[in-house]
Amino acid sequence: MSLNIVLFQPEIPQNTGNIGRTCVLTNSKLHLIKPLGFSLEEKHLRRAGMDYWKHLDISIYDSFDELKNKYKNSNFYFSTTHAKKYYTDVQFKDGDFIVFGKESAGLPDDIRESEPNNCIKVPMISTTTRSLNLSNSVAIVVYEALRQMNFPNMR
Repeated sequence: MSLNIVLFQPEIPQNTGNIGRTCVLTNSKLHLIKPLGFSLEEKHLRRAGMDYWKHLDISIYDSFDELKNKYKNSNFYFSTTHAKKYYTDVQFKDGDFIVFGKESAGLPDDIRESEPNNCIKVPMISTTTRSLNLSNSVAIVVYEALRQMNFPNMR
């Protein structure tokens, strides 16, 4: 086991494909929360995930509550531009869940506010743009978490 990456209602298949590829190559599990903004059979998803997609450990849920109830004793972090802590301010552990919001709106208030001390952010300059690309944000946070765990089972 390693990390659990959660995408809350992802909208762009290429991002999810890239994140799936990252999950395969980091031994992380991908959890998708419906509704999805695309079909899992979509060619853009398959192209971005390339031939890695068949190796992906993936689960799909009808709601965030379904996931949270299934893993109620697990540690969840919430990546959001609204956080006060940086992603480097927390100590990630094997089996942690890192939740990322949908591309157009991020995470809903009720999810962020459920555990405000577990909200983390990737620092960015203040601009008129919203945030980094979702797949880039996932890669940044995942590799920091894995670095903290001494890159388990990685070469």
